[in-house]
Amino acid sequence: MLTATVAAVRHRRANVIAAFLKRVDETLRVAEATFYPFLDLLIRLWLAQVFWVSGVLKLANWDNALTLATYEYPVSWLNPVTAAIVGVTLEVVGSMLLAFGLATRLAALALLLLTLVIQFEYLALDQHLYWAALFGWYVIMGAGSISLDRLLASGLAASALPLVKPLARLYAALTRTLGPVYQLALRLWLASLWFTPVLVGRSLLEAVLGFVSPLLALGLATRLAAISAALALLGAGVMGADEVQTLNRLYQCFLLGLIALRGPGPIAADARLKRQLARWFPPLESWADAALADVPHVVIVGAGFGGLKAAHGLRLAACRVSVIDKRNYHLFQPLLYQVATASLSPADVATPIRSLFRDQHNVRVLLGEVADVETTIRQVILRDGSRINYDYLVLATGARHSYFGCDDWEPYAPGLKQIDDATAIRRRLLLAFEQAENCADPEERQRLLTFVIVGGGPTGVELAGAIIELARHGLSGEFRNIDPAQARVLLVQSAPRLLPAFAEALSAVSAQSLRTLGVEVLLKSRVEKIDAEGVLVSGQRIGARTIFWAAGVMASPAAQWLKVEADAAGRLKVGPDLAVPGLPNVFAIGDTALSEAWDGQPVPGLAPAAKQQGAYVAKLIKARLEGRSGWPPFRYGHLGNLATIGRQAAVVEFGGLRLSGALAWWLWGIAHVFFLVDTRKRLSVAIEWFWAYLTYKRGTRLITGGRE
Repeated sequence: MLTATVAAVRHRRANVIAAFLKRVDETLRVAEATFYPFLDLLIRLWLAQVFWVSGVLKLANWDNALTLATYEYPVSWLNPVTAAIVGVTLEVVGSMLLAFGLATRLAALALLLLTLVIQFEYLALDQHLYWAALFGWYVIMGAGSISLDRLLASGLAASALPLVKPLARLYAALTRTLGPVYQLALRLWLASLWFTPVLVGRSLLEAVLGFVSPLLALGLATRLAAISAALALLGAGVMGADEVQTLNRLYQCFLLGLIALRGPGPIAADARLKRQLARWFPPLESWADAALADVPHVVIVGAGFGGLKAAHGLRLAACRVSVIDKRNYHLFQPLLYQVATASLSPADVATPIRSLFRDQHNVRVLLGEVADVETTIRQVILRDGSRINYDYLVLATGARHSYFGCDDWEPYAPGLKQIDDATAIRRRLLLAFEQAENCADPEERQRLLTFVIVGGGPTGVELAGAIIELARHGLSGEFRNIDPAQARVLLVQSAPRLLPAFAEALSAVSAQSLRTLGVEVLLKSRVEKIDAEGVLVSGQRIGARTIFWAAGVMASPAAQWLKVEADAAGRLKVGPDLAVPGLPNVFAIGDTALSEAWDGQPVPGLAPAAKQQGAYVAKLIKARLEGRSGWPPFRYGHLGNLATIGRQAAVVEFGGLRLSGALAWWLWGIAHVFFLVDTRKRLSVAIEWFWAYLTYKRGTRLITGGRE
């Protein structure tokens, strides 16, 4: 049996190669899924317009169409009238079906036959051969995802319509059996057009095409060869010496694009090479769990930004990783306030943890809550009593609300850290308007329509701006007894200015922008009491039924688990390598840690900081596993601060660059969409925002849970 060291080295070598091959394969699949549908649509529309224009012109002048069918391009085995009717019908109906991707194979077959008749009965042109090649592709392969065929496929398959299921089976068999042969024939045909044994003395375009032609024929480095040929054609100018050459080059680019995105098919050297590499370096998913049994165990507690980054950073390390979280989802906290104010749904800002590690074989995800850590025997103890051994421990447990010793305020002023908090705040917020609509007492109605946010950091500023815009615009016209625009929103900040982490000028801009929206900004104002009737601010009583807390946070009880020193906010004091003093194999990152790695200043509790720390710890653990020492200390690179103020303004600070207004708002939006961990969520959030921005409509105004 291999020793642990030998197994670890072997594991790493195979892991690196297999992961690289997997990443290449994933990149190709992503490129195909992203770009092929648009190329497919472009080709269909291009071909459709050619035949559509021809058919419409003949319909507009039927006598001329009959004359052409009789004298210019007669079909020997059809009379002129029949030939004209059939030709025009195929051109008009077939082109429409092809453009919409409806019955695409049948439409392509009809137009293919028409093209062959034109080529062999009327006028032989290279252009017609390119048409035939493209129509043949659609007959065998069908339309891409941007088509009615794909849109209706699932519904038709489950319907009682006749011939649907037999046709679907026929199409699938056609693609499966003839698809590889057609892909091979297409490659060989293009290669034959360009092949020349002598490349010296030819133009750059001819030399490139001559070089790639044998690669296309063999199916070796096919995608790269096809892209190179297409770029050469475009570089030489799609506009050739005349219109005929221009069109021919365009059609060649279309065909090369299909090969580049769909690949060479199974009858190719690339396919053979891929199968051989898979045997030499089997993918991670095929490895037995026993291959990881003897390698060190890294336990990561918390699946926030830092925990995810650490786990992903260990994907090529000779270790197994366990990610423990008391929730089964990763939460994108920067957008949580938008869930609270009914702009986004919880699903838009949360992603199942398991889905994020579906393709990382050395990671397992555990749903559980940590109760304690036994550092002497290196065990993590869960609330259910189970114990997990570790060789390295990474604590990325985040933070919770802090009421500065006044925990009795929490029932009246909920904070915003989890989805449950966001949905509870949304319930209180929307329920306040509903109760005000039914309230006959003017004083009580005013209390219901008064909203107080405690804390002038990014969360408080963004929450205040979102609430006032919801009241002024999102709920406009939906109530009869109250005017939501009359709602009073107050932002209470004990410090002299909002957003203390920002430059003073940007803080002033933020305060002014909020006041312009209608928010009452109370600076140098200390909250002295919060109860069911309202809040006492610097001796002034403010009646309010709805109060939100955005003022302070407290780290998780990680310091209590480890029985080590923590600061006033409960953060673990860590060394330059983010390790807990006295516990070299225990690390703390994110809001859990107090690290002075920002030029001697504490690292801020921001998502980018947690991600940097997670990546650093992963590299450090990886180095130790490989026996490398002398790893440099962690240094935080500040990426800037961002905060949005309603739908028209934001403040952004990147080093010496300070922006505010509309441009800053766009930068804020792009940054937040980019940092979402799921591609689908990036798209859905961007669409939701754009729709809400144009219409002022918020689609998630649901009051869920018990009434308060």
